[in-house]
Amino acid sequence: MNAHTHMPWRLLATGVAVIATSGGAVTASAPPAQTAADSPLKLVAAAKSVTLTHSANQPVWFEPGVHVVAGEQPFEIWARRDSYALPIRAEQAHVTPEGKRMEPLPDGLVTSLGGLPRFTHLTLKNKAGATVLERDEDFCPNNSAVRGHPSAPASSPYPEGCSENPFALGSVWGIQQGWGVPAGTPWWQREPVDLPDGTYSAEVRINTPYAQAFGIPVSHTSATVAVDVRTVAEEPPLDPERAGRRESASQWSATGPRPAPAAAPGGKARSPEAQRPDLRVLPVWGVQIGAIGDASGHDRLSFNATVWTAGRSPLVVEGFRRAGEDVMEAHQYFYDEHGNELGHEHVGAMSWDDRDGHQMWTFADLAVYRLLDARQQPISTITADTACILDTDAIDHTIELARWRPGDSEPRSACGDRTSLGTRGVLNVGSGFTQVQLLPDQTFDITDQPNGVYYLQASANPNGRLLESDTTNNVSLRKIILGGRPGARTVDVPPYEGIVG
Repeated sequence: MNAHTHMPWRLLATGVAVIATSGGAVTASAPPAQTAADSPLKLVAAAKSVTLTHSANQPVWFEPGVHVVAGEQPFEIWARRDSYALPIRAEQAHVTPEGKRMEPLPDGLVTSLGGLPRFTHLTLKNKAGATVLERDEDFCPNNSAVRGHPSAPASSPYPEGCSENPFALGSVWGIQQGWGVPAGTPWWQREPVDLPDGTYSAEVRINTPYAQAFGIPVSHTSATVAVDVRTVAEEPPLDPERAGRRESASQWSATGPRPAPAAAPGGKARSPEAQRPDLRVLPVWGVQIGAIGDASGHDRLSFNATVWTAGRSPLVVEGFRRAGEDVMEAHQYFYDEHGNELGHEHVGAMSWDDRDGHQMWTFADLAVYRLLDARQQPISTITADTACILDTDAIDHTIELARWRPGDSEPRSACGDRTSLGTRGVLNVGSGFTQVQLLPDQTFDITDQPNGVYYLQASANPNGRLLESDTTNNVSLRKIILGGRPGARTVDVPPYEGIVG
């Protein structure tokens, strides 16, 4: 659901020995030299050579198969900013018998909460030794981690993926002892490259500032892989008659047998004030003109909006089906820091939305969005028919009780389909749920709005049905400026406390 994309790949002419910032070049002071035995990280090639195939006249999805592997201790970094106007502060956690020892990283080394920018440098040379591709690549330590050898721990405590939300506040990145993570930009964010068929040599190297800051021996900072690029014949298209059909579980006829109603929630209904979530709303982002599948000829304003949870409990909303109806009674549940259920309260209802592009159970009390004029007076309102509530963005994994791996244990989201007896939405502490307002009925029609200054207001828990520990942080405003002409409207979105997004 998150449509935001992290930094694009960059083609570079030379290697990088320093990290450039607005204040100039930053060089990392080297800690005491470490031996190969106690190196915190090492670049490892999965194979000595790889074969990359592509169709005729098509680019190549380049993946050399190099991994960043943690040593005898977990590799762990905490990064956060106290406000959007302040730079990011990052620390490396060193595991000791007494606990974790936090060591500040050099200022300017970590400039993003989406991972480590310009962590490695890729150089690709052809058979004649000429460099044909050279670029820096970002690195997410939480991306697709796997155990590197049988003696490594069986599980990892670290989050999965790096936040792409421009308004994230804090991140925790880690590689479990003996585990490996693919080096470079994640494959889903990569751009293919034009390479003639032939043999190449790819070198991946950890850039000097990071190697110095983390104390990585030179022998562990690079890996080389032989690359063979080949053209292959395209696969014929799949014959629809042979492919067969598979009906979705949601293709349930309203005239058919209805499921039995779910039982009412058990336990004592109560909402302990000390164990409530704290819903917070971020400024909208990804604002643009246009909507998916809109053929009306209207100008529409689309955007992304994120609600996240702090406080002492996750936000858990469960639906229990009314007998014979496409409606579920919604109950909010409360948990302590150990995951024990403490009680629940009735907070409204969920309904089945059968419109094209929806087909989901919706809860209308999580968020509301408004378009305001220059005086911040309402012009138009969208009641967000929230689909299954779930963790889509890591917003601040550094706060107390933040859950790093929410999918590994209960409670977890269960969105269900039209035949479901119940459904559950979970938003864990430290994580956010982003709604991408891209469908015509979820965007603001600005066709008749004159050019000028407006505001997009996002409000969490607008009707006060959900029980929270703090409701003073439930509203955000984002200034926008409309321009252009009908059919070719433009929108300018000034930075919010220095954040562009």
